[in-house]
Amino acid sequence: METVAIIDYGSGNLRSAGKAFERMALEGEHNCRIEVTGDPSAIEQADRIVLPGVGAFGDCRAGLEAVVGLWPLIDELVGPKARPFLGICVGMQLMAHWSLEHGRHAGFGWIDGEVAPLTPGDGFKIPHMGWNTIHLTAPHPVTRGLGGDGLDHAYFVHSYAFAAKDPRAVLGTANYGEPFTAIVGRDNMIGTQFHPEKSQATGLTLIGNFLSWRP
Repeated sequence: METVAIIDYGSGNLRSAGKAFERMALEGEHNCRIEVTGDPSAIEQADRIVLPGVGAFGDCRAGLEAVVGLWPLIDELVGPKARPFLGICVGMQLMAHWSLEHGRHAGFGWIDGEVAPLTPGDGFKIPHMGWNTIHLTAPHPVTRGLGGDGLDHAYFVHSYAFAAKDPRAVLGTANYGEPFTAIVGRDNMIGTQFHPEKSQATGLTLIGNFLSWRP
């Protein structure tokens, strides 16, 4: 049986994320156990890694670093050990080299790029909060079934967005006065700016795909 570790480092209430993953593990008949945990030893043994994140980039990084050994452990598991990884919201932004939110903060650097403020122009409130349409820009096993049949809307809450240097890393976009990255990925890692656990059919489909993904 596989174990899916949803990393708990004090960044938000993870109950809804845990319930969404448990639901799709059951409905998809995936032979896996969902564990919400901040214990590095449990995370090290997990077969799949999920990193949520809400709030400011720097605060999320500080939360991870406050758990002794957790930051380098995640870097090793997702990098050299190539465990399937899903980053959610700020968890996705942490995949970048750095963020410009309240200063300059380093991320894991798995995907080349920076996290920069949204600049949608007049008439658009910041943060971008609510439902928006995803436009898939490249096929990927984790986004299979999205982009049509009513499965293309997702729930966003953010003021900053991932500007990837390599367009091949961008798997989906959305528009809020300007286009921005909604999904990034390469190799064994994928990230969503939106919250799949709050995105109803779209999010549940993506979670189910992630649980069966064999990168």
